Amino acid sequence: MVANPPRPQVSAKNNQISEFAKRHIGPKADDVQQMLNLLGLSNLDDLIAKTVPSSIRFNQDLKLPAAQSEYAALAKLNQIAEKNQVYRSYIGMGYHDCITPGVIQRNILENPGWYTAYTPYQPEIAQGRLEALLNFQTMIIDLTGLEIANASLLDEATAAAEAMSMSYGICKNKSHNFFVSSACHPQTIDVLQTRAKPLGINIIIGDHQTFDFSETIFGAILQYPASDGTIYDYRNFIEQSHAQGALVTIAADPLSLTLLTPPGELGADIAVGSTQRLGIPMGFGGPHAAYFATKEEYKRLVPGRIVGVSKDVHGKPAYRLALQTREQHIRRDKATSNICTAQVLLAVMAGMYGVYHGPDGLRGIAQNIHQLTATLAAGLQKLGYKIVSDNFFDTLRIELGNTSLQAILEAADARNINLRIFDNSDVGISLDETTTEADVIDLLQIFAGTDNLPFSETELTSLTNYQLPITNYALLRESEYLTHPIFNRYHSETELLRYLHQLETKDLSLTTSMIPLGSCTMKLNATSEMIPVTWAEFGKIHPFAPISQTRGYQILFQQLEAWLGEITGFAGISLQPNAGSQGEYAGLLVIREYHESRGEAHRNVCLIPQSAHGTNPASAVMCGMKVVGIACDDQGNIDVADLKAKAEKHSSELAALMVTYPSTHGVFEEAIQEICAIVHEHGGQVYMDGANMNAQVGICRPGDIGADVCHLNLHKTFCIPHGGGGPGIGPIGVASHLVPFLPGHSVIKIQENNPKSKIQNPKFSGAVSAAPWGSASILVISWMYIAMMGAEGLTEATKVAILNANYIAKKLESFYPVLYRGKNGFVAHECILDLRAVKKSANIEIDDVAKRLMDYGFHAPTVSWPVAGTIMVEPTESESKEELDRFCEALIAIRKEISEIESGKMDLQDNVLKNAPHTAESLIVGEWKHDYSREQAAYPASWSKEFKFWPSVGRIDAAFGDRNFVCSCLPMEAYS
Repeated sequence: MVANPPRPQVSAKNNQISEFAKRHIGPKADDVQQMLNLLGLSNLDDLIAKTVPSSIRFNQDLKLPAAQSEYAALAKLNQIAEKNQVYRSYIGMGYHDCITPGVIQRNILENPGWYTAYTPYQPEIAQGRLEALLNFQTMIIDLTGLEIANASLLDEATAAAEAMSMSYGICKNKSHNFFVSSACHPQTIDVLQTRAKPLGINIIIGDHQTFDFSETIFGAILQYPASDGTIYDYRNFIEQSHAQGALVTIAADPLSLTLLTPPGELGADIAVGSTQRLGIPMGFGGPHAAYFATKEEYKRLVPGRIVGVSKDVHGKPAYRLALQTREQHIRRDKATSNICTAQVLLAVMAGMYGVYHGPDGLRGIAQNIHQLTATLAAGLQKLGYKIVSDNFFDTLRIELGNTSLQAILEAADARNINLRIFDNSDVGISLDETTTEADVIDLLQIFAGTDNLPFSETELTSLTNYQLPITNYALLRESEYLTHPIFNRYHSETELLRYLHQLETKDLSLTTSMIPLGSCTMKLNATSEMIPVTWAEFGKIHPFAPISQTRGYQILFQQLEAWLGEITGFAGISLQPNAGSQGEYAGLLVIREYHESRGEAHRNVCLIPQSAHGTNPASAVMCGMKVVGIACDDQGNIDVADLKAKAEKHSSELAALMVTYPSTHGVFEEAIQEICAIVHEHGGQVYMDGANMNAQVGICRPGDIGADVCHLNLHKTFCIPHGGGGPGIGPIGVASHLVPFLPGHSVIKIQENNPKSKIQNPKFSGAVSAAPWGSASILVISWMYIAMMGAEGLTEATKVAILNANYIAKKLESFYPVLYRGKNGFVAHECILDLRAVKKSANIEIDDVAKRLMDYGFHAPTVSWPVAGTIMVEPTESESKEELDRFCEALIAIRKEISEIESGKMDLQDNVLKNAPHTAESLIVGEWKHDYSREQAAYPASWSKEFKFWPSVGRIDAAFGDRNFVCSCLPMEAYS
């Protein structure tokens, strides 16, 4: 399973960090001492003593297993993986086995050039990823027959919930009723019910064929094909819904849309679904890219991100995130969604699956699946079974008649096959891309009860009169799709390989340089952590496979939950939330359910500091809470007096406080325990945003500080890579009194399958994600990280993360003021540099500095947040002193360039900052009309002459793109 594993290394002993931890942590011992000397400190413990309040410090060792070498950890995880049983799963329900083309697996999924990139907020150095996402959007627009699509959502069920919320906001008929077809996937219904409750939405579950429209609805969702495989013609239902002013969402299997009339042509307003079967392993539930498509008139209400086309300063077509990008940071409690994460890496894979196969290839795959399904149906009917529907694509529901369900299941188990069970009576079978004729024979032998079928394979094939749908010809697709050249050019591996490499070279990732974004923790994603993600024992497991086949996963979950519980000081952990935003929502939902269980459902006020992440107020509103802002003082800390006043004013209805720690301003606030006590005194619960957990691990614990709930961004602190904007995972930890309210799941009873569950009286908050354990397959990354770091390594990493941030602050403080510090003059794991003065002195905006950093080969820090006109820098522990020095030298050189503008040596408008970034083409083609030299523009630092990262486009005109909105591939002549 493990090809050429690394040689064994000595594990940590006698309180020494492991060999892996030494490789993970950038600065070496001599470097650390030099950095401490600059800060006037003798050792790391001295730094922590001056940075972290003594009252909250965790002055003991974390109780974690001893650190393992890379080789040993992989071997141990291999043993765990082998406890999973890889069956052929024909369960369906939106999850299907598929084939990931090797060229896509090796060059995207396993390629750090793709998986270590950051969200494309700096589009000039993210053109490759943005083009790949535009391909994805174009594919979705074409397949669904709708006008616009976003760059993906978290999973099908949460995409459906977003569609419900959007419909609720758009519809004007004042209804609170949302119709959900009983033919939808169970997990989608589960998540819809969870989302609806706090918003006061009434879910009506029923049969769309018999629904009485005398009851007004604001929206509806239908499954296409239905969960049991039936293909319905929804046009009449949609017309009646529109007559009320309601919006209709169709949750559609994208592969089926190569053969079926698309949702847009049926009249749907929104289409959602999962692109998992387009080359993404099942992975016991994720990560998978959901899609969301709708009409252009709703473009400003679409959740998540949309990639749009604009142009750069040279008139060249260029891509960037459009319209409502990061709207939570602008609209906050007025935001339409709290989603700030897409599934970019998976959307890129799905889009490239479409590029690789093209329209003919996708149609061929779909036709083959349906042909085999039709053959299976004919054989089952020949054996005397009834197929519930004559109209199907890949899924059959079979009435067993007098045949024993138990006998069928036992025969299937004997052949390592999983089937779906309907209502404890009928059996469902969903075929997929990997299904062969031999598999169909296996399935027929199960239902025949013998290997000797009463017909030959030739006779079986002749029984099939192949059409799709078999009887409802009115739903056959006639419109074209994927006609753009991008989907008709790269069908050989050679061509696709070159295209992928071409796009990769347009993106700056961790393979190029450090990405110093505050609150984003772009650290090393070690190769050994990533290797198990593609093991079949993790990747080929259906999320609803019997628990007996997933013992390896259960061990993984139990160990990871125990480790995270020890690290945070919490009694219970839920791994289900599959993004940080989902973790926020789940955590607040737990608090809401807790209050309701105590007869205090009226508690709905959520106190949120003005410095909070924008997703915080958006999440609170989604949970039906009223947001009350808390002021910050001049040092950036929570204004305790204002908190007291607001807590007293809202004492009877106080639900929660949302607080980030260390603060969003990069400081360990001294009053954090007092803050928690004030909230508790007035009956509220404390929700801690775990975005900055990288500064806490091994040093302090949220549960000890006073938090009741905390979400953990495993894609930040625990090494799951950002993937260019996703995947993410946001588990939550809770105190003991909140454990009974952790998310549940209607399909797999999570706590019942955990023998170590502490829940005696489970109440659950409902499912927040489609799969019981969220994006389960990438939890192996965090397992590997913790296993290889050990307690000592994790604690050392935290100390060095804080050291690196203070080192940068010290080196740059004479060039850029450091905005906030703790009481002893130190920052936490990130620092905010104030650039507001240069706006007045040199007409330099924060974006000018961000774009000029690209010429030096760096991604910008977080810009203008949490304070406008500043940059927030987080170096992480895995960057070396050499890289930190290089970054500091770049910012110092940029300050000198600004000084030349201030002195009049360089023009206020025509200067290296205003014109940044400089492309190779802009330096070579045409006349050079600037007062500064080409060399100064292109090679501003010595290292840029040794290795130069070239932005592929100049500065992008975002406003032009919003005025001329395009979110699909341009015709080829646009590039000439």
